[in-house]
Amino acid sequence: MKTFALIGAAGYIAPRHMKAIRDTGNDLVAAYDPNDSVGIIDSYFPEADFFTEFERFDRHLDKRRRQGRGLDYISICSPNYLHDSHMRFALRSGADAICEKPLVLNPWNIDGLAEIERDTGRRINTILQLRLHPAIIALRERMAAAPKDRKADVDLTYITSRGHWYLQSWKGDQRKSGGIATNIGVHFYDMLHFVFGTLQENVVHLHEETRASGYLEYERARVRWFLSVDVKDVPAEERAKGKRTYRAITADGEGIEFSDGFTDLHTRSYEEILAGRGFGLEENRVAIETVAHIRNASPVNTGEQHPFLRGE
Repeated sequence: MKTFALIGAAGYIAPRHMKAIRDTGNDLVAAYDPNDSVGIIDSYFPEADFFTEFERFDRHLDKRRRQGRGLDYISICSPNYLHDSHMRFALRSGADAICEKPLVLNPWNIDGLAEIERDTGRRINTILQLRLHPAIIALRERMAAAPKDRKADVDLTYITSRGHWYLQSWKGDQRKSGGIATNIGVHFYDMLHFVFGTLQENVVHLHEETRASGYLEYERARVRWFLSVDVKDVPAEERAKGKRTYRAITADGEGIEFSDGFTDLHTRSYEEILAGRGFGLEENRVAIETVAHIRNASPVNTGEQHPFLRGE
C-alpha cells in the first residue's frame, strides 16, 4: 500500500483523485487546503489528517519523513499557478508528484522542474487522461494506419458552462489560471498532438474571458477549435433539453464519441502511474507551448474559422 498526501482538497477535481487513491488500494494520510469545505474527505479517507495552513502541513509531512514514514506520492489539485511550486515541494519532501492539468502555465517551467527531478531523484507524473480513453486510442491507431500524406479535417467543440462564480474565482484571473484555453482546453490540445503528431501552425481567432477559438495544423490534421464556459454557446436544441455542456469532435465529418468514461480516467491514470507507466514532464511540453502561444497571441480574423465562431 502506497501513502499519499493531497494538496487542494477543496477543489473541483480533488474527489476524483481521492477516488483513484482509494480504488487503487492506497491510503490518503494527509490533505491541505486553505479552504475548509472538505467534508468530501469523509467519503474516502475519514482518518486523513487535514490542514488549512501550509506551514503546519509541511511540518507534519517532515515529521513523518523523519520518523521513517515518508510519503510515496503527493497529489496536486491546487490552482494552476501554484502547480510549479507544489511539485517542487513534493519532490523536495521525498515524494513523487502527481499533478493535475495544466502541468504549468509556461513551457520554460518544465525545464526547471526537470532540474528538480535530477536533484532529488524523484519523478513528476501528470494527468493526461484523454491519452487513456479507448475512443482516442482507437482514433490514434486509425490515423497511424492512414496514408502518411493525408491530413484529416477536424472540428473540436467543447462548451462546459459555468455560473457567475467562475470569473470571480481564481479561474477568471488569467495570471492564475492561464485563461480559458489553458484551464479547460489544455488536455484537448494534448490529445490533438497525441493523435495527429507534430504541431505546425497555431492561429488564434478569438480569446476572451469565457470563449476562445482558433486553428491548429498538425502533421496529420487541420483542426478548427472552439471552447466556451458560456451556456449561451450550447446549441439551442441541446439547451432545450436542459443540457449545459456540449462536447463534439468530428474528423472528416465523422463524429468521434468519447463522452462516456471521463470520470474513470483518473483511476486509470493512477493505475498507470503506480505501474511505472505514468506520463512525465516531456509529454506535456507541446500542449503547454500550445496554450502559452494562444494566451499571448493577437487574434486575427482570417483563415479557417470554426463554424460556431461564424455563427453557423
